[in-house]
Amino acid sequence: MSERFPGYDVLAKRHTPSWNVKTRQVIDRRLALPRGPRFLSPDELRTLEAVCDRIVPQPRSKPPVPLAAMVDDKLHEDRRDGYRDHRLPPLREAWRRGLAGIDAEARRRHNGAFAELDGAEQDALLHAVQDGRIAGDWDGMPPPVFFAKRLLFDIVTAYYAHPIAWNEIGFGGPASPRGYVRMDFDRRDPWEAAEAKPGHEEQARRDNERVG
Repeated sequence: MSERFPGYDVLAKRHTPSWNVKTRQVIDRRLALPRGPRFLSPDELRTLEAVCDRIVPQPRSKPPVPLAAMVDDKLHEDRRDGYRDHRLPPLREAWRRGLAGIDAEARRRHNGAFAELDGAEQDALLHAVQDGRIAGDWDGMPPPVFFAKRLLFDIVTAYYAHPIAWNEIGFGGPASPRGYVRMDFDRRDPWEAAEAKPGHEEQARRDNERVG
């Protein structure tokens, strides 16, 4: 599959009016996140890494977004969302119960940890969690609610908070202080990514290599 924004690298905006000091600090911190566990145990992080690989499969042709590390960082900092479904416990407890429940279900079905299962088995188990077709209720936390309101939300949000994902969708970050000017359909500012149109991929690549 061809790239939608060929040649685009959002990090080229680092020293331009598109990013201010605060934006650079936030992005630098995301890029430098430690990969080892800080809140989760090594076994919990291993389970989370396997879950992330199934929820957001990533190509091997580029460095992956460190999804498990980003979720673990959210748990380490206890960055809550300001709201939660009343059926879920607070952030950290929800993830602890959820990862334990996923691993327990894997052992019940396959006599092995979730991270040890093959992709098809992992997918089937996650579908069962999503549909509520598993044993137990995870200490009163409904598995389908955890799947929809916590697992999917945190993993997908983490993915699209990372510059690697921004390159895929042509996002330039908050663009502060520069901002965006050409807001109409099919118009773009010179510092925005150019989307590749059929037959014009090389032109988009040249445009994106000049974006800053």
